[in-house]
Amino acid sequence: MKENIKTTSSAVATSIEGNKKPIIVIDESSGAHGNKRSAAASSQMQLLGLAKKFVLDGGLISADKQIPIEDRSHKRARISALRKQHNLEIIIQMSLGYCSSDEVTDKADPDWFTTFTQLAEDVSNKTMQDLWAKILAGEISQPGSFSTKTLKIFREMSITDAKLLAKACSLAVSDHAKRNIRIISGAYQMPSLFNFFNKQREQNIPLSQFSLSYADLLVLADNHLLFVQETESSPMDKLEALHFTFNGSPLTLSAKKANCVLQFYKFTPIGAELARLISDSGNSDYLQHLKSALSENFSIVEG
Repeated sequence: MKENIKTTSSAVATSIEGNKKPIIVIDESSGAHGNKRSAAASSQMQLLGLAKKFVLDGGLISADKQIPIEDRSHKRARISALRKQHNLEIIIQMSLGYCSSDEVTDKADPDWFTTFTQLAEDVSNKTMQDLWAKILAGEISQPGSFSTKTLKIFREMSITDAKLLAKACSLAVSDHAKRNIRIISGAYQMPSLFNFFNKQREQNIPLSQFSLSYADLLVLADNHLLFVQETESSPMDKLEALHFTFNGSPLTLSAKKANCVLQFYKFTPIGAELARLISDSGNSDYLQHLKSALSENFSIVEG
């Protein structure tokens, strides 16, 4: 006895014969006549779509309609190679838009380019392709901007990780060259006989209030983008100033008292390299909170 069970989509049916393992049969002819597939497809339909796209659906097709497994393997290899070629060509095309047509630069390293192509060839997400294009343009324009180690770390990052890095960059200050990047997390005046009981001696910035939780910091640290251990500046003299850039504009922090210390989370060298891919988009609410919260020990001036 043979029983056919139709699913909600007419394109898929499950065949159960005796005690054999169920086989999902894909009926390609029904797609044109059925209702349009909803944007929110079921997990089964999504898996079927991926299997077909990557030529891994042979085991889901009835035996009488299957092509030999060797032919399926060759087809998958050919489609995979074409997909990689297509991805790289898109990235190259995007990258040209970020390169100067008249600026003369040092010769690019062919070995670096080989590593780049090996790591970028499987990237099909448009947002991530754009970031890879910026990396390529940055390295061609100024060789040594992105290490191969940075490329390998970036390849393991998801679009969610990239968005988290952008969020961290929106709260960060940097030096002029963007080599030292940090997120200010607080400040205090070193304890002494005169200020020991002053409740305003220490200030902490609640980064979670600006959508960067401690869990986010741990994720950034896990991706080798941020040192999770909070660090401090050396004690500053009265009126001593630290000069930063925030959102592309100068930012000066001046100590109002002697022995003031600034606390911050520092980007790793890899994090600093990848931060160059993020356009300046500082969080103005964070800056205003910074000015208010640190006013006991620091004056903060823009420009």
